[in-house]
Amino acid sequence: MSKHTVTDKELQKLLEEKQKQVIDEKQKWVNKMIKSAKQQHKICPYFDKKTKQCFITLGLKCDREGKFETCPVFKAFLERKYDEYRAKGAPLPMSFADITLPIV
Repeated sequence: MSKHTVTDKELQKLLEEKQKQVIDEKQKWVNKMIKSAKQQHKICPYFDKKTKQCFITLGLKCDREGKFETCPVFKAFLERKYDEYRAKGAPLPMSFADITLPIV
């Protein structure tokens, strides 16, 4: 039986690959939720048309006028939601509409 020792360099490379895989999985889910939101909403569901404010940033003006496809605030919100679901071990929603449901 042969022993194989893992060098620090090999271990670091494996850790980096694993972290990249997790990030890719997260971005894939975030993109899926953005696509789902686009199918369900014409403008950002967290945009108030009357006051032109964003509900995610708690009242700050939205400089995108409700266009959420490339909005960094909306994307960061989805990334936080992903982290919440993963932290609680809950299954990820398959549709943007399911995000509003409480995490069990």
